[in-house]
Amino acid sequence: MNSIDWIIMIGTLLFIVLYGSWKTRKNKTIQGFLKGDNEMNALTIGLSVMATQASAITFLSTPGQAYESGMGFVQFYFGLPLALILVSSVFIPIYYKLSVFTAYEYLEKRFGVYARLLTAFLFLVSRGLAAGITIYAPSIVLSTLLGWNLQITNVVVGTLVIVYTVSGGTKAVSLTQKWQMAVIMGGMFLAFGIIIYQLSDYLSFVEAIDVAGIMGKMEIIDTSFNLENRYTLWSGLLGGLFLSLSYFGTDQSQVQRYLGGKNIRESRLGLMFNAILKIPMQFFILLVGALVFVFFQFNEPPAFFNQPGRDRAVHSEHKLEIEKLEHQYSQQFVEKRRELQIYLDSKNESERLAARDKARLLYDKSQNTREELKKTLKKANTEIETRDTDYVFLTFILRYLPHGIIGLLLAVILSAAMSSTAGELNALASTTMVDFYRRLGKKPQSDKEEVRTTRWITLIWGVLAIIVALSAHLFENLIQLVNILGSLFYGTILGIFLTAFFIRFVGQKAILIGAVIGEVSVLTLHLLTSLDIISVPYLWYNVVGCIITIGVAVFVQQLLLTSQPNPENEN
Repeated sequence: MNSIDWIIMIGTLLFIVLYGSWKTRKNKTIQGFLKGDNEMNALTIGLSVMATQASAITFLSTPGQAYESGMGFVQFYFGLPLALILVSSVFIPIYYKLSVFTAYEYLEKRFGVYARLLTAFLFLVSRGLAAGITIYAPSIVLSTLLGWNLQITNVVVGTLVIVYTVSGGTKAVSLTQKWQMAVIMGGMFLAFGIIIYQLSDYLSFVEAIDVAGIMGKMEIIDTSFNLENRYTLWSGLLGGLFLSLSYFGTDQSQVQRYLGGKNIRESRLGLMFNAILKIPMQFFILLVGALVFVFFQFNEPPAFFNQPGRDRAVHSEHKLEIEKLEHQYSQQFVEKRRELQIYLDSKNESERLAARDKARLLYDKSQNTREELKKTLKKANTEIETRDTDYVFLTFILRYLPHGIIGLLLAVILSAAMSSTAGELNALASTTMVDFYRRLGKKPQSDKEEVRTTRWITLIWGVLAIIVALSAHLFENLIQLVNILGSLFYGTILGIFLTAFFIRFVGQKAILIGAVIGEVSVLTLHLLTSLDIISVPYLWYNVVGCIITIGVAVFVQQLLLTSQPNPENEN
């Protein structure tokens, strides 16, 4: 990075923070602080919903996911449009009718206070951890590749978010997210254009897609029923449906975005904005990753993308072995590039097919070499994280993009972290204030006092998020990590809400038992999967948690009805 990059990055971030703080400086009521005085239009809601979900992890990890595994990750979102239609038709009218601040207020009206508090608590645990991860994710990658101090990066990102979230509440979050999404998508389109331009020295766009295809990166749909495959059409449609239903319908970080709408129509249009654009957006980001993969078929990439980690490991007794594997990888790259060039240039079909097959074989060999290198690096430094896909896109940015663009794309990554974290902190503060402090507090407060208290709660959650970020440890691909964390809780929460909406005879005692058993089942399933005793993709956790919660609640309620000849409604 040079001075131009620093000016563009810092200027972009400061503009967003100061704009959000200034535009919402007059919030003086709890209605204004938590619901933005219900002034949000459909576009603001739509961009805010999208920005809350699209964290820095999306723009760091998704291109790396495509680089490593191809475009199949887009199947994860296939259940989202149907989920948003259901949320718009079922959830939103109920929330508006009851004029709730949080989704969990409804549960007290339906079941009782304990169901409300349990569900709100599950949300606080899952989203509180996620808020720390959304700060930590870009910080660990940026600090590693740029040499920034990790702790300082965490604190700076967290502090910037706290400033305008504490100052302006929901309205500040939503207004700043519009600008953040503009910066984010503008930066990604610019990166896409530059990649296409740089690839033009070797091949056309159509040829680039062809190369990605022959290397297995354009396999979008997997119709198999193999549970070993994490992303399939079925896991996306069913598991993704349950995950999206819970996330958009019951997670306060999203519910709060559309509860601030002018009316039901604006809120529904905001969600339909996402139903239409979310899959194309994710497809586009994955395509950027696939094109980066093609770029690195003609420009030699590092054998291991976490270069600072590699440099630390090479100063050990394994130095010669590491350098030997890197040399082997480099030779395989040269041979593979030659075969790809023959495939692209030759007019003889049999020669083209032979070159294609050789290129595939050499790619597989280079991947095996990479795996051997990772094992050797792990032996040299047991603390190194060998899954390096989160470093792929940033490595491309830093090595091959011009100055100025580097600063803008770093601003994109940090803006995405800020937008997602702001939405989470705002929701955490709302839930803590409305579902715990206000509900359990004995002394009523004035509007001014409630706003002041909510600001303090927001600050406390911000500090806690920074603490989580400071103590976190990177594992697996970051975008998978966040989705796994959500899937551990979303199924149970969704089961509670679906029971509340559609199974009217179930009461509080039954749903509490169902929720506890459902959550314990999901956590057990994840533990067994982590220990390689069984293999269940995390998207199915949402289905399992939801079905067990509902099933057990219905069964327990039937037992209660059987044991009481003339039962009274528990509600």
